[in-house]
Amino acid sequence: MVEGRRLEALPGRQVLADGVYEQIRALIMNDGIEPGARVNIDEIARELGVSGTPVREALARLESEELVSRLPLRGYRVTELLNRKEVDDMYALRLLLEPPSAALAASAMSDSSVAALEAELATCPSAPAEDAYSDYKALTAHDARLHELILRLAGNVAVEQAFARTHCHLHFFRLNYNQPFGEQTISEHRVIVDALVAGNAAGARKAMTDHLEVARDRLLSRL
Repeated sequence: MVEGRRLEALPGRQVLADGVYEQIRALIMNDGIEPGARVNIDEIARELGVSGTPVREALARLESEELVSRLPLRGYRVTELLNRKEVDDMYALRLLLEPPSAALAASAMSDSSVAALEAELATCPSAPAEDAYSDYKALTAHDARLHELILRLAGNVAVEQAFARTHCHLHFFRLNYNQPFGEQTISEHRVIVDALVAGNAAGARKAMTDHLEVARDRLLSRL
C-alpha cells in the first residue's frame, strides 16, 4: 500500500457508488494498490469519508471487470497483471474475432455507420499530453468504444459478447501504464476507419490485424 493520502474525500451527496468506483478504479490503474494486494475497505472508506457500503458496491463492480477478486471471508484483493502467456492468448482470441469482423463491417457500411465511426474518432483526436491514468483513461475508453463499435457494425452479437467478457482494454491498460502509446494507437485507428469507410473489406481486415499484432508485440516486449 502507498503511504499517505491517496484518495480525495467525496463532497456532500457525491457519496454514491459511482464516485467511489471511479476513485478506487483509478487507484488500481495507477498502482496505488499493488497487484495481488488486499483492498482495505475500512481505509478507503475513511479516506473518502463514506461508509463501507458504497465501497463494497464499487468493489462488486470492479470484480465484474476482473480488476479485483473476492477472497472468501477476507474481502477483496487486486488481481494480478496478465503474464506473457495470458497476453498472447488474449491477443490470439482477438485476432480470431476482430479482423474478420472488420471485413464484415466494411462490407456493410452505411451512411450512419460512417458517421458513427467518424464521430468516435473525433472523441480522441490527439494523444494525451501526460502519462497519468487521468489522461490515458480517455484514450483507453475511446479504444474500447471503437473496437466495440466495429464489432457491432459487423452484426455478430455472440462475437460482441465474447469480446466484452475479456475486459481486455482494462487489463492491457494496466500493463501499458506509464508507457507512451497514444500517437501510434490513434494513427492505427485512422487507417482502420479509412478502410471501413471505403468499404474495403480486405484493407479493413489487414489494418485490424496489423493494429492488434503491433499492440501485442509492444506489450510482450515489456514482459
